[in-house]
Amino acid sequence: MTDITSSLRATIRSERIWQFVAVGFVGTGCDFAVLISLVELFETPLLFAKVAGAESAIVVMFVINERWTFASWGSDAPRMLLRRLLTSNLVRLGGIVVATSVLLALTTLYGVPYVLANGVGIGAGFIVNYLMENLFTWQTHQS
Repeated sequence: MTDITSSLRATIRSERIWQFVAVGFVGTGCDFAVLISLVELFETPLLFAKVAGAESAIVVMFVINERWTFASWGSDAPRMLLRRLLTSNLVRLGGIVVATSVLLALTTLYGVPYVLANGVGIGAGFIVNYLMENLFTWQTHQS
């Protein structure tokens, strides 16, 4: 078994995944709050509202993950913290693309209400986010 395979198995089996899920629920709340507020109160186009909601969720989740889920990984030096924040934003782009694609496909092609479609999209992007955060942001496979 390769090092990557064993690291991946350890990542999936770890208690960290449950912490990541809990943080994800907080992020999902932020995403929904911003999305619904912008669409309903300010009539912002759905795509722009989704991007704003996703970015607010990314920042909130990064802060919580940094202090709780991945607290034992990485230096507290400001430069390293900034690097992890930027890396988190970059790797979560994959999850945002997945979530936004699902949101737009379900609403446009199937007429699914945007709130429900957003929840399905967020769920679809979860796996991408979890794996990429472990591999690239906090590099847990190197411990």
